[in-house]
Amino acid sequence: MAMMMAGAAPGTPTEQAQTMTQTEQAQQAALNQQTAQAPQEEDPDAKYGAELLKPGAVAPDFTLNDLDGFPVRLGELLGKRVVLVFWASWCPDCRAEVPDLKAMYAEADPDKVSFVSVSYDRDFAALKKFAADNALPGIQLFDPAGKKESKIGADYHVKWIPSLYLIDENGRIELGTVVASKVAAALRGASAPGIKAIPGRELCTDESCEL
Repeated sequence: MAMMMAGAAPGTPTEQAQTMTQTEQAQQAALNQQTAQAPQEEDPDAKYGAELLKPGAVAPDFTLNDLDGFPVRLGELLGKRVVLVFWASWCPDCRAEVPDLKAMYAEADPDKVSFVSVSYDRDFAALKKFAADNALPGIQLFDPAGKKESKIGADYHVKWIPSLYLIDENGRIELGTVVASKVAAALRGASAPGIKAIPGRELCTDESCEL
């Protein structure tokens, strides 16, 4: 009998099942720990857009000249949704989002959505050239006050460029963000999936993107 016991498999079937369960639990615990330690993608809005106006706030009205010198008042666009962009042609992140904005413009219904960009360029001629060379869509406005002294930027709590707003037909904020794809998703009536920080977000070497 002793020899038979020595040759038998260690443990009863129940004990073997318990051992397997404990092993699986240990493996799962290790996996959970690795997942918890893995770096998480930070939403750029948490760092760069936290102070932007919140949904439901009234969009401050303003008037600026377009690139041909004609005044444009934001309030005159009531009745349509408005994509409002604060940017500058010298800003690397702003230039990086131009294709996204052009795609948004091409996809949007012009009878329902207007696109307005407010530039903080220091060189008006350089702005006009960039706008022409890149066929920038929508209404292009120039704020001669510059990014640090702009009352309009202060009214919109712009601390970083690019900053974007989606304004509803009644002149209230739908969304404030520093991520163009979030605006595109909101225009489609969907949440923006897989938002990631823009590569080079810290590479504004020409002039700080922070206001």
